[in-house]
Amino acid sequence: MNVIEKNEGPKLAYMAVGNVLTLGDGEIALRLDKFERDTDVTIYVVRDDGGILATSIGDSTEGKCYAAEIFVPARQYIEIEGPAVNEQGEEVRETTREPLPFDMDRVTLTLWALL
Repeated sequence: MNVIEKNEGPKLAYMAVGNVLTLGDGEIALRLDKFERDTDVTIYVVRDDGGILATSIGDSTEGKCYAAEIFVPARQYIEIEGPAVNEQGEEVRETTREPLPFDMDRVTLTLWALL
């Protein structure tokens, strides 16, 4: 996992084990492979006025203090060519796409200083 620190100051604690990213002192645990799609996904982690962590996907973070942003890039595929049978019963070559396993090294965690 790539980690970027946006500014100076204490940051949200985090720990990555396998495909799970835990934030805070265990407040939030995200199995990031479940967020992988055919397009990029950005998960926003904010802290509300009471200090509670919350996640959001999209633009509903207005009025909250950013703590982190998790960028899960689009799923990658490998093309596999192999034999197939067409409607006429003839053997032909066909290309199929198989998803590659989730790779935590492609995820980027951006951290902001906690206010």
